[in-house]
Amino acid sequence: MQKFFTISKLAFVSIICLSLLNFGASCTKGGDSAAIAAYKPIKLVYWSVWNSSSDLNALTTAYKQIHPNISIEYHKIPYQDYEKELLNALAEDRGPDIFSVHNTWVTEYQNKILPLPSTTKLASKFIQGTIKKEEVVQFITKKSLTPADIEKQFVEVVGKDVTIDQQVYGLPLNLDTMVLYYNKDILDNKGIPLPPASWQDFEEQVHKIKEVDADGKIVLAGAGIGTGKNIARSADLLSVLMMQNLTKMVADNGEVIFDSIPAQLKNKVKVAPGESALEFYTKFADSLYDYYYTWNDKMPNSLDAFINGQSAFFFGYAYNLGTIYDKAPKLNFAIAALPQIAGNPKVNFANYWVETVSKKTKYQDAAWNFVQFITNKDNVKQYLDAQKRPTALRALINDQLNDPIMGVFADQVLTAKSWYRGAQPNEAEKIFIDMIDSVALGKSTAHDAIHKTCEKIQQTWFE
Repeated sequence: MQKFFTISKLAFVSIICLSLLNFGASCTKGGDSAAIAAYKPIKLVYWSVWNSSSDLNALTTAYKQIHPNISIEYHKIPYQDYEKELLNALAEDRGPDIFSVHNTWVTEYQNKILPLPSTTKLASKFIQGTIKKEEVVQFITKKSLTPADIEKQFVEVVGKDVTIDQQVYGLPLNLDTMVLYYNKDILDNKGIPLPPASWQDFEEQVHKIKEVDADGKIVLAGAGIGTGKNIARSADLLSVLMMQNLTKMVADNGEVIFDSIPAQLKNKVKVAPGESALEFYTKFADSLYDYYYTWNDKMPNSLDAFINGQSAFFFGYAYNLGTIYDKAPKLNFAIAALPQIAGNPKVNFANYWVETVSKKTKYQDAAWNFVQFITNKDNVKQYLDAQKRPTALRALINDQLNDPIMGVFADQVLTAKSWYRGAQPNEAEKIFIDMIDSVALGKSTAHDAIHKTCEKIQQTWFE
């Protein structure tokens, strides 16, 4: 009877151990008692917009191999619903532990984000010993990235976007830049051997490509440029034109000044470079400028026009590739660098998302440990290669330069810039687009429109 009890007792203990293992714990004998007590199942809820769970599967699987007690529950939220769903969930304390924000939203969400702590401390299980191996659980403390580390490891624009008062509020998986897509068949038929490298080249090629019928209807557009609402990312396109033209978008004190002449140009120009850029941009939608005219507000969305062969050029991002391949699999197109202003420093435009941690998370260390893991160069490379996304990390740029698709984007990331749009970036963008259309449709002069726009955007920062 005693023997039966002993065997049964051992069997019972074994069953308990197996059950605990299934839940991420174990009958570990060695290690720190506090760490053993802390080694419990953790579920991190992660919300984002563009990636699917399969896109991130390699990263989440690799992380779970190191931390088997931590699981990632990923939710892809449609872009049009994302902000509303996120804000409601955070307000009701049912929000995610980790979520994505656009690089222009960091300030808007600052009070909802837990800044990156100086270290992360996690209870971890591993095998210890050489002759007599023993499973132990101990706390592992890791030093987090500092603002200086961000500056060294990531391209310049990242540090400027994610660092506020020497605290880091997010890290990117990738970094997209605006490029010029072009229809190879159209350029060949028009006798144009190479896409434009400068805006002067761009003007000449657009003039050569465009076709307008006897009634003034645009039959073939050189490019989607000139208006606001029917141009994909028109605010980005005009912004980069302004910055290439040496416009300072926002002063160091937070004043919106893209309607002003920068100090270094005071005695060189009479018109603010931002205003000149706005005039240049909108001329492509003005029928009075026959040389430039190639677009108007009656045209479809610029991406649709490119896909349908109605436009030779399209200003877009790497994330547009999937849509083009899906909707026009036979379209003979290629990608070129964004045109630049000859003689001026090269400037490109950054458009990307960062992964961050909710201030309301119960698992601060695990959440930030995971974010740092998936954005690390040794781990994110597989994701970038599989998803065809441009890197944000300096160490991976050379690898992508040789890629036939990613090479153009990789060549631009070091000169990519953004600009601070205040605590209401979406409203600021809407005002910016309205400025474009007010000039393109002849409702306002560029001079008046740009002054009013600066005032309106400034007001959103204090409302």
